[in-house]
Amino acid sequence: MSNIQQAGTFTLGSHTVKRLGYGAMQLAGPGVFGPPKDQDAALVVLREAVAQGVDHIDTSDFYGPHVTNRLIREALAPYPDDLVIVTKIGARRGADGSWLPAFSPEALTQAVHDNLSNLGLEVLDVVNLRIMFDPHGPAEGSIEAPLTVLAELQRKGLVRHIGLSNVTAAQIAEGRGIAEIVCVQNQYNLAHRDDDALIDDLARDGIAYVPFFPLGGFNPLQSSTLSDVAKRVGATPMQVALAWLLRRAPNILLIPGTSSVGHLRENLAAGELVLSGDVLRELDGIAMAA
Repeated sequence: MSNIQQAGTFTLGSHTVKRLGYGAMQLAGPGVFGPPKDQDAALVVLREAVAQGVDHIDTSDFYGPHVTNRLIREALAPYPDDLVIVTKIGARRGADGSWLPAFSPEALTQAVHDNLSNLGLEVLDVVNLRIMFDPHGPAEGSIEAPLTVLAELQRKGLVRHIGLSNVTAAQIAEGRGIAEIVCVQNQYNLAHRDDDALIDDLARDGIAYVPFFPLGGFNPLQSSTLSDVAKRVGATPMQVALAWLLRRAPNILLIPGTSSVGHLRENLAAGELVLSGDVLRELDGIAMAA
């Protein structure tokens, strides 16, 4: 059994996917803006991910913008039948690389069509609506207006399944009254555990939870405990952080991103890393100290 298979599977919309996937964000240029430094290397990483058994790729047309989707199309089309490509809408990039809300019906509709065009698809498997009331984290407010637009695009056959990103529990409840929600994508890691109760609630309802920034993202997690554990178990801190997430709940799907084939293989190897109960309790203490 390969590393990635050992991590198990979970339902994502109408597919069952391996719990270790791949996030394409780092394939764009610095700050997720502009083209990659080495386009050929980016294509190699995408092909290697699929060769290693990855069947769930996370992307967005505002990565670049338009960069990662075009790379995915060039590297992988025609796509394997079992590959689920998850994208997201609700933001756009300023000329300076800033992240701006794009919630109008026209902007959301255009974003779906841009994703279809750049990925070379007739229908998008899963589209996450990213809520941008506060770009730095979830903030309360009704999501009915933008989600209704996305649900209408789903009814027109352009979108198979809908997810939510950067949302609160109240917004998820509101969203589930408008459309079926198959996944939630929020920040969550060893130190940032605001969604503990939410993850368990979603697991009971069979809804996937996809944590982003498993090591802290743009502000990397600095933890001597994590480093010490990694040394003891003969793994990298990233592998330990990913293995902890896999043990945290059965509905967690991981999308670690990298622009390096070496790091890709290391991340996927986290699927075979077994952490003892004592180690898990030690890692749980990171959140209390944060």
